[in-house]
Amino acid sequence: MGQKAGSFRFLIRDRDAKFTAVFDEIFAGAGVTVMKTPPRTPRANCYAERWVRTVRAECTDRMLIYDEPHLRSVLDEYAEHYNSHRPHQSRQQRPPNEDEQVVVPMEGRIQRRKVLSGAINEYHRAA
Repeated sequence: MGQKAGSFRFLIRDRDAKFTAVFDEIFAGAGVTVMKTPPRTPRANCYAERWVRTVRAECTDRMLIYDEPHLRSVLDEYAEHYNSHRPHQSRQQRPPNEDEQVVVPMEGRIQRRKVLSGAINEYHRAA
């Protein structure tokens, strides 16, 4: 776990049997409070569940991940795409990092930018 555990205050997890008391103790020893979701409430952690489903469907299920540094690199690049470019229905097709409605010019060449070595493509109008 190393130095990163100190930057977290809470760990929210479900009640799966694979999380033993030893698992919780490791985090508690690093000063992280482990909080369990209520029993029989699959929607209690719905935002995290939706993120995991999206990142798997759009990213990791389409790639061969070699090791942990490669996974971290892929997830960092995907998170940048998700927050800066990917449209979200709940935000009127704007990405989370975009607060204002963007006016897209209707004329000009369309340029493609490859994300994750071409697994995802982003399209922009050329200025």
